[in-house]
Amino acid sequence: MSEPAPRPATAGLRAVLEERAFSRYLLARFAAAIAVQMQTVAVGIQVYSLTHDPLDLGLVGLSQFLPFIVCVLPAGHLADRRDRRAIVLGCLAVLASGALALTALALAGLRTPRPVFAVLVGFGIARAFMAPASNALVPNLVPREKFRSAVALNSSAWQLATILGPALGGTLYALAGAPLVYGLVALLLGASVLGLTQVPARAAGAAPVGTSWRHVIEGIAFVWRRKSVLGAISMDLFAVLFGGATALMPAYAADVLKIGAAGIGWLRAAPGVGAALMAIALSLRPIHRRAGPAMMGGVALFGAATIVFGLSTEFWLSLGALAVLGAADMVSVFVRQVLIQLETPDAMRGRVGAVNSMFIGASNELGEFESGVTAAWWGLKPAVVIGGLATLGVAALWTRLFPALARLDRFEGG
Repeated sequence: MSEPAPRPATAGLRAVLEERAFSRYLLARFAAAIAVQMQTVAVGIQVYSLTHDPLDLGLVGLSQFLPFIVCVLPAGHLADRRDRRAIVLGCLAVLASGALALTALALAGLRTPRPVFAVLVGFGIARAFMAPASNALVPNLVPREKFRSAVALNSSAWQLATILGPALGGTLYALAGAPLVYGLVALLLGASVLGLTQVPARAAGAAPVGTSWRHVIEGIAFVWRRKSVLGAISMDLFAVLFGGATALMPAYAADVLKIGAAGIGWLRAAPGVGAALMAIALSLRPIHRRAGPAMMGGVALFGAATIVFGLSTEFWLSLGALAVLGAADMVSVFVRQVLIQLETPDAMRGRVGAVNSMFIGASNELGEFESGVTAAWWGLKPAVVIGGLATLGVAALWTRLFPALARLDRFEGG
């Protein structure tokens, strides 16, 4: 008896995984993502335990954002001129060295968070160069017809890491403290470096471009001309800038929910649970129609879930709100990534990816700083709730500012 034919969605997912270069890249990225998430939780707990000041949690983000925003445009230009895999390898090595420095600082016994901020500056520089090269590398690893499934699968791996990393980091911090967490982060990043060396260099080639400043900023001009791309990137910037509450997790857990380090890890993991489930659904059934309305709806739901989290005083309700928040954000991320990659020529993917990373970096790290400042001014709950309301306002305003994005049905070239 012949075997039944696989379901089309499952067959598409299997076809992507059969691309060996992409599968190896995916495993390496997964190990690095777990490491970064573990470290993020540990740094937040460590810094807040030293000062009990939410503004310092904002400075964690600012210390990474400032070098990131300075370096990311030249990094995108480099990603279009050099071997993208080699750039990612170098950045991972820098991240691993930084994790070793944090391990040494934790063992020495910190009394001020300033040395941690100094190490995070190096992380910001490394991430600036890694983000555009990594994003531009994925389309070189899979055929065009498999790209949407590859984006969803890549996002699934990242979101799974945002579940496992924070939970593992918070639990290990509670059991053994910061040195063990940072040491394990360094080992995982080292393993990621070794794994990425198995990705063929030929898969990471990029077309040579000029070296003038005009070529460096060409990605900005490209995005400006593509109004749907501009709308998608900028909406994510302002939505996460106003609505991001993750930086305040250590303070929220300690002062509102009254839970320990392990609980903080689960709070940080909850958005990843929702996002991973949504990413799996999208990898099986990618969005083919009504992409614009799906993105607008995702951002609005992100804002509503942020408000629920801000008002909640119950741990399980907070977890549920964060899971919904993560699922909503995943829809927005999927539409933005597919839209950018399908509309961008390969020779410009590094520079356009740098613009995207600049916006996303601003929304994440600058959003953490904004959250810390507003929490210091208004208190934790008002800062989160007002941020959620502002995100709802962004979704409504962008529907009017970017009607082409709001009406977007099918992806071009997809």
